[in-house]
Amino acid sequence: MTKKSSRSIDFKKVFPWLLIVVGTIGMFAALVLSIEKIELLKDPNYSASCNINPIFSCNNIIKTPQAAVLGFPNPFIGLAAYAMVLTTGVGILAGAKFKRWYWQIFQLGPLAGVLFVHWLIYQSLYSIGALCLYCMVVWTITLPAFVYTTLWNLREGNIVPPKSLAGLARFFDKHHFDILVVWYLLIIFAILNRFWYFFGG
Repeated sequence: MTKKSSRSIDFKKVFPWLLIVVGTIGMFAALVLSIEKIELLKDPNYSASCNINPIFSCNNIIKTPQAAVLGFPNPFIGLAAYAMVLTTGVGILAGAKFKRWYWQIFQLGPLAGVLFVHWLIYQSLYSIGALCLYCMVVWTITLPAFVYTTLWNLREGNIVPPKSLAGLARFFDKHHFDILVVWYLLIIFAILNRFWYFFGG
């Protein structure tokens, strides 16, 4: 057995569990944020459980238009999206074999999620000027959901990159974890840079 095939078998075992963990955490965070939003609608003076200080202030996030991009609270989207992620992971563990078209459509979820998350990060840092801990949990899990769903689809042949991107796909396959770490570090740097006046004392 080659090193590559062994690695692929290990990834096949881990991937459904990753989806289950991501889906569970995502649904929990979305549920808490949904409850906080409802409580805030009932009582404008309600203080969310993740209100810690002027920077980590969920109230300052939840009350903004950015928190309801489609006209209803963003966490409602998360409840549906992460339920699908969780269901897919459980399905794989149960032995389900999803069609190629399913994975191609499924790929759109993490892609849309990672784009939306980065828009929210930008809004939080440079427009609202506050952070929401539960939102940051969603940021944290959305990145690996995108990276490893993409890796799964590339390895399984559900997504076939054009020849011009074959080298990039091989690089991604080899350095997916490094890419994820650097991605996290860049976001942490952006947060610290924006709020250094607070964190830096």
